[in-house]
Amino acid sequence: MKSVAMVLFPDILMLDVAGPLDVFSIANRYLSPSDQYKITTIGIDFLPLPTTNGLALIPQKTIDQVSMDFDYLLVPGGPGAYNQKNPILASWLAEAAQQSKQYGSICTGAFLLGEAGLLDGYHVTTHWNYSAWLAKEYPKAFIETDKIYLRDRKLITSGGVTAGIDLALSIVTEDYGKCVSLDVAKVLLVTMKRQGLQTQFSPLISTEMKVSSQISEVQSFVLQNIADSLSTENLAQSVSMSKRNFTRVFVREMGVTPTEFVQNTRVDHARNLLESTEMPIKTIAYHSGFGDDKRMREVFNQKLGLSPSQYRKNFSG
Repeated sequence: MKSVAMVLFPDILMLDVAGPLDVFSIANRYLSPSDQYKITTIGIDFLPLPTTNGLALIPQKTIDQVSMDFDYLLVPGGPGAYNQKNPILASWLAEAAQQSKQYGSICTGAFLLGEAGLLDGYHVTTHWNYSAWLAKEYPKAFIETDKIYLRDRKLITSGGVTAGIDLALSIVTEDYGKCVSLDVAKVLLVTMKRQGLQTQFSPLISTEMKVSSQISEVQSFVLQNIADSLSTENLAQSVSMSKRNFTRVFVREMGVTPTEFVQNTRVDHARNLLESTEMPIKTIAYHSGFGDDKRMREVFNQKLGLSPSQYRKNFSG
């Protein structure tokens, strides 16, 4: 029997807890009693813990009542993981993770693992909207923004919310094979392996960046002329700067090259048209500055891990 422990604390996302645990509990239907997952929820005490949807959870055990040698020790996400410190829980996690066979997080639960010192030197993923924050808080971790879930030695991390289901399915596959995990996926009406990456859900261009007026002018120029040829020379000329100086300033302020920015903006523009219109893909490619649908398909596969037609199927109303 394999043990799964889910750590609970105030202000967590219910789905971060329920999604993975339902995967393990449904898997138990297809396993012999000796192979089933033993699921335990753990907290500092037995007080009801509020979740973000208003429901409350009560831990089955306290941190003082359990041994620390779990097969899987998991931490869910939510505002309680990143808006406040949890020194008692972090201290316990630091020790328990070392004694457990594997440990990990769902969504922003990675912040609590970071507080416990468990991310340093590891490749980690979290919800796309919190990746930059996580990287700033824990600079010794290697943050990968596009993974649905990620394994690095003993550490398992996943992206936002429902990605915890993907992570749990991968654990069941590793433990008991694809047939069992496929049966679980069918019960939950989810796919065994998602198409695409986390970036298919996130904008490639941030609308909240604080940049200089000149770079802001370039951003507006790109948006207003997205279908045109937008070389670095053209962008530099639009703000009366030399190409070399413009590139240097742009990379410093935006974190990407002018060419990458243009390409990302084109992808976001095309995504908006795919989501909100029935415009043919060839026409969208033209209006977004890709030239043709073949080039747009290449860039979509590179950036998002799926084709424009797949994107439209997944996200259009």
